[in-house]
Amino acid sequence: MKFFKVLFILAIVDISAHAQQPTAKEIVKKAYDLMQGKTNESVITMTIVRPTWQRSISFKTWGKGNEFSLALVTDPAKEKGQVFLKRKNEIWNWVPSIQRMIKLPASMMSQGWMGSDFTNDDLLKAASIVEDYEHTLLGSEVCNDVECYKIKLVPKPNAAIVWGSLIKWISKKGYMQIKTEFYDEDNQLVKTESASIIKNMSDRDIPTHFEIIPADKPGNKTEVDLEKVVFDKQIDDSYFSQQNMKSIR
Repeated sequence: MKFFKVLFILAIVDISAHAQQPTAKEIVKKAYDLMQGKTNESVITMTIVRPTWQRSISFKTWGKGNEFSLALVTDPAKEKGQVFLKRKNEIWNWVPSIQRMIKLPASMMSQGWMGSDFTNDDLLKAASIVEDYEHTLLGSEVCNDVECYKIKLVPKPNAAIVWGSLIKWISKKGYMQIKTEFYDEDNQLVKTESASIIKNMSDRDIPTHFEIIPADKPGNKTEVDLEKVVFDKQIDDSYFSQQNMKSIR
């Protein structure tokens, strides 16, 4: 009788442990919510590194959910004032030097933003890592000295996704995206993004330094530094408008 009681207790403990284990989608959503909040405002510096040169671009971004995002280039002078807007399913670029509003086609989402290894899709969050992918928990793994969940993301059949699949390492403590590998439709690695330098921003601890390294271009990389982030500040939907693109500073 004691033997069966022990087995019963062990079974209950095992069920409880599994019940507390979040699903792959829940882990990804926690990681997404950590970096996005209900809304977010950021000041960012991006450094494009090439074998023979490098340059930096500074910009501000505003985001609200997965439907609205806005980015304003503040430096260098040549690109200063350019604005990129995602409003639901439409993506626009305001170029003040020619006083022209350009609608970006979906085919441009995979192209490098401002000549970087950071795509238009990365900047404007056109795709949702929560809703546009199927998620599979591959297990646990230490990544960059951090204990992480290892998760594979595969696009849903009708999702307009530029990647064939993603593999993410998300920290078990704090749900931070420590590393992401981006694969094409032939399962070839295209680029790797690594996150580091954890700082408290607004009301949470997040990575503030990112390195994006393309797989087939030795010596190339893009570094992204979050200088300032404010989460959950009230932003009206009307802020993300073509009219505001022309006047935002």
